[in-house]
Amino acid sequence: MISFAPTKLLALAPGFSKLTRRAAVNSRPVSFVWLVLGCALFMVIFENFAFGLNVIQKYPFSAENSLFLVSLPLVMISINIVLFTMVSFKYVFKPLMIVVLLCSASAAYFMDTYNVIIDDVMIDNIFRTDIGETLDLLSVNQVLYIFILGIVPALLIARLNLDFGKKFQSTWRRIGLFLTATAALVSTIMLLGDSYASFFRENKPLRFYANPSYYIYSMGNYLASYYDMETREFVQIGLDAVLPPAEGKHKLVLFVVGETVRTDHLSLAGYQRNTNPQLQKEHLVAFKNFSSCGTSTAVSVPCMFAAHDRAAHNKAKAESSENVLDVLQRIGVSVSWLDNNSDSKGVALRVPYETYKTAATNPECDDIECRDVGMIEVLPEYVPQAADKDVLLVLHQMGNHGPAYYRRYPDNFEIFTPACKTNLLEECSTEEIINAYDNALVYTDYFLAQLIQWLKENSQNYEVALVYASDHGESLGENNLYLHGLPYMFAPIEQKEVPVLVWLADSWPNRDAVFKNLKAKESAELSHDNISHTLLGMFDVETSIYDESKDLFAD
Repeated sequence: MISFAPTKLLALAPGFSKLTRRAAVNSRPVSFVWLVLGCALFMVIFENFAFGLNVIQKYPFSAENSLFLVSLPLVMISINIVLFTMVSFKYVFKPLMIVVLLCSASAAYFMDTYNVIIDDVMIDNIFRTDIGETLDLLSVNQVLYIFILGIVPALLIARLNLDFGKKFQSTWRRIGLFLTATAALVSTIMLLGDSYASFFRENKPLRFYANPSYYIYSMGNYLASYYDMETREFVQIGLDAVLPPAEGKHKLVLFVVGETVRTDHLSLAGYQRNTNPQLQKEHLVAFKNFSSCGTSTAVSVPCMFAAHDRAAHNKAKAESSENVLDVLQRIGVSVSWLDNNSDSKGVALRVPYETYKTAATNPECDDIECRDVGMIEVLPEYVPQAADKDVLLVLHQMGNHGPAYYRRYPDNFEIFTPACKTNLLEECSTEEIINAYDNALVYTDYFLAQLIQWLKENSQNYEVALVYASDHGESLGENNLYLHGLPYMFAPIEQKEVPVLVWLADSWPNRDAVFKNLKAKESAELSHDNISHTLLGMFDVETSIYDESKDLFAD
C-alpha cells in the first residue's frame, strides 16, 4: 500500500558508505554527537505533524495540559537520541541515518495525508505492494515530502566528515550521550507521571504516530515474524477430510474476494444511494453485521481461508499452515484462484493460480487498468466440460482499491458526480471522494451480476452458487481518517464491517430451506471466521476441522 522499502535502501548501505567517505574527505570534521542531536531534533520538528495533531485533539491547549505538551517533544527527542546513539558507529552510522531520513519522510507523507499508521501489518503491505498500487499512491506531494524531508538532509549528511575520535573516546561519548538522553527521558516521565500514565494507557494509539520510533519498532516485529516462520514446521490440516459421492450434479461455486468494500455503502444493506442496481434484481442474501478478520488485505485474505479463528491468527501461523483451499483440492475439488489484485497473499501457493493484471491474460484492459470483468470471459477455461467433479473458483477483485477510486470503473459507470479524479484525497471534498467510491461499488455490482448470469448459464450441468466477501472496509474521511490498515483494536467500524452476499440457483440442493437459514442469519453477528467452515459445508466435506456452528448454510 505504501511505496517505500527500507530493506532495499539498506541493501545500498555499502555504496552509501563509500560515497559519503569520498564526499567528506576535504570537509571539516564534525563530531558524530552533533549528527545524533541534529537528526533527533529535525525529525521531531518536521516529520511528526500527524503525531502533533492527534495529540492536540486528545490534549487541547490548556493550563492543565501545558507542562505535558511542552515535555512531549523533549521525550520524543530523547527517544530518538537513544535510538540513534545505539547505531552511531563508524562506517554504518551515516548510511543508516540516510535510510532513516528517507523512510521517515515517506512515512510522514502517508501519516500527514491519510492519517494512517506504519505498523508491522502496514510494513507487510509495503513489501507486498505491486507496481500498479505504488503508482496509484504516487503524487507530487509525496515527491516533495521525500525530496525536502529526505533527500536534501541526506545529501547534507553525505557531505559531513564525521569525527568519531579515538576508540576509547568515541565509546565514552556514546555512553555519555545515551545515559544523558535516558536520564532526561525517565525524569520527564516521572515528573509528569499522571499525564504519561494517561498517555500510555488510555491513549495508546497516539504513540503509533511517533516518527521514526514506532515504524522502527514495527520493523523489528516484522523481522521477528519471519524468524518465527523459519522455526515453525509446515502443518497440514484436514487430513481426515472426505468428500461424499455426488448424489446429483456436481457443484460449481464462485467465491469472490472483494476489495475495500464497507457494508454501509451497499444499498442492499440499507444505504440510501442505489449502489446495487443489478443485484437488487436477484434473489440473494446480504449479511449486514459481518466483521473482517483484519483491516488490510494481507491479514484478512489468509485469515478468511484459514481453519483457525481471528483470535489465533498471525502471519507466521498462516504461512506455515495449509488452508481450506488445500483441503478441498486434496479431496478432489477442482480449485483455482483468478487474481486481478496484487496476489493471493499466500493463500493460493499450492493451487492453480493465474493473474489477470495485464493484457496478456485479461481481455478487458483499457488505458487505465485491467478490469475485473475480464475474469468472466476466461471462466470456461477452469470448468471441466465433463462436469465430473466439484469446482471452486476464487476471483480476487481490484474492487474499490484506493485512493484512486476513480480508476476502478469505466467512464460509463460514473453515476454519482462530481467524483474525485485524483489520488490526492486531500484535494477533494468528502462528497467527491464518496462519489468516486460509490461509482466503483456500482461497477462491482455489475461485475457480480454478470457472474450470476454466467452461473445461470451453467446451471444445466452443475449445482451453482456465488459467495461474495469483502476483505476489509475503508475510511472515507470520518474523523480525518482515510484508506485502511489501522491496528484492529483501534480501527473504526468503517474499516472492519464488510458485506457478504450469497446467491443460490434454483438447482442448489434444498435451496429453499438453505435460503431460509441464510436469511434468518442476515442480521446476526458474524465474521470472516465463518468463511472456511461455510466453504467446507457447501461441498459437504466431512472433517474434524469443520465446525457446523460456523457454517452459514447450516441450520
